[in-house]
Amino acid sequence: METLKNFSELFLDVWKEGISGVNISEIVIAISIFVFFLFLRGIFSKFVIKRLEKYVSKTTNKFDNSLVASMEGPAKFFPIVLGFFVASSYLSIENQAADFIETINRSLITILIFWTFHQIIGPFSVVIKSVGDLISKDLINWIIKAVKVLIFILGLAAVLELWGIKIGPIIAGLGLFGVAVALGAQDLFKNLISGILVLVERRFKVGDWIFVEGIIEGTVENIGFRSTVVRKFDKSLATIPNFQFAEKAVINYSKTTNRRINWLIGLEYRTTSDQIKKIKDEIEKYINQSDLFSKSGNTFLVVKVDQFAASSIDIRLICFTKTAQYLEWLKVKDILAIEIKNIVEKNNASFAFPSTSIYVEKNQ
Repeated sequence: METLKNFSELFLDVWKEGISGVNISEIVIAISIFVFFLFLRGIFSKFVIKRLEKYVSKTTNKFDNSLVASMEGPAKFFPIVLGFFVASSYLSIENQAADFIETINRSLITILIFWTFHQIIGPFSVVIKSVGDLISKDLINWIIKAVKVLIFILGLAAVLELWGIKIGPIIAGLGLFGVAVALGAQDLFKNLISGILVLVERRFKVGDWIFVEGIIEGTVENIGFRSTVVRKFDKSLATIPNFQFAEKAVINYSKTTNRRINWLIGLEYRTTSDQIKKIKDEIEKYINQSDLFSKSGNTFLVVKVDQFAASSIDIRLICFTKTAQYLEWLKVKDILAIEIKNIVEKNNASFAFPSTSIYVEKNQ
């Protein structure tokens, strides 16, 4: 009996002393409180967040969809932070243990704050992108990525400071390392700056058809920090360093307002002046009456005799189509070519082709 009495006294003493002077009953209650908050987190996630997602999915506004999706993580993390704070507040701890628990609480709250800032950028980027006429969407994506990285770095630095880790020496060390890297990665930074210039100057965007002489022609699929991905017309994929677009002339065919047709129509030398005049007038009349061609102030129409070539009388035709699409432009050229052929044949004239006259001398 004496042994059992000693054991019970020892058990009660251990129960009261607990871990680091904290009563085990307090620890059990603290754990129960934390588990209760985890249970509340599950209910909140299942009913509140799911209902919000279902509600915003029915709206046409992209902002609320993005906001709910972005804030789901911090919202689920909040009950954990609050639960740990309430549970730790119930514990009777002092000195170093109290400082340790307070540091954990501060760290969790700091993570929650910076995580919220990091996530909330996404929804506001939807609003910013709606003013795409003022700033390039690709540049907006770059800025958003840069801000998110900055928030992550600041949050990490804040947490490290809470744990007594001084970031000043780390930053200084990274600065020296950065100088060494910069000397060995000049091309990388040149491409990065060139990419920023491309976006700021809005030379092209994703989906544009571009041409850089001697470099690339195709459709832009992605503008990255270091390079731009272009889909060539043979469907192969090319990755071009950004400095190529900063140092060379870029022709953006997607920004073409009209497409030009510039032809020389060669008629035989036996074509009379009246025939030439009628052919010119009928071509000009057809183009002016057709809806396929532009008559705006920034375009013009030329149907004039250009030169007396070696084998033909050349009529210069310059006109502009309404469409800027390449395939549509080819269709218009096809229609115009057939119409010009009909006009020439209707006026009993013929197209010239290169010919050579040979004179044979007869010996007397």
